[in-house]
Amino acid sequence: MVAKQDTLPPPAPDSAGLFTRINTGSTTPKQLLVFANTLKGIPYKYASIDPARGFDCSGFITVVFNHFKIAVPRRSVDFTNIRKAINLKDAKTGDLILFTGTDSTIRVVGHMGIIIKSPGKELTFIHSTSGKANGVTETPFNSYYQGRYVKTVRIFSHNDR
Repeated sequence: MVAKQDTLPPPAPDSAGLFTRINTGSTTPKQLLVFANTLKGIPYKYASIDPARGFDCSGFITVVFNHFKIAVPRRSVDFTNIRKAINLKDAKTGDLILFTGTDSTIRVVGHMGIIIKSPGKELTFIHSTSGKANGVTETPFNSYYQGRYVKTVRIFSHNDR
């Protein structure tokens, strides 16, 4: 299991106080996904970033990105304005998929994951869930998540190519 790590401070907000940019440096989406997959099976733990105890969804994202020295916001809602929104059909591995919390009638981001897109396969995402899988797992973009879908954001300029 991965040792507990300190988190980086979040990126600086813009003049409106929103998080709009994440500097991914030379890290590629493939590198990010390879590391994220090593965390599969770690249990869900609300408000945690400790691999020995578990993660919540944004804790998982924080640990994955911080592993590459990439500063990210700590709360899923703070990813709402990151870089740019893209159409789900244009999503690539490494893009982030944002969902409501468990109450889909409240259309505010409350859950997130990292998209995994493979040619000829259905869209999936890796995330830390408190649901049936209870922990870091890969999940298909099924009807349950389609009903909670808010948006997809691209943070890797590499994916613009």
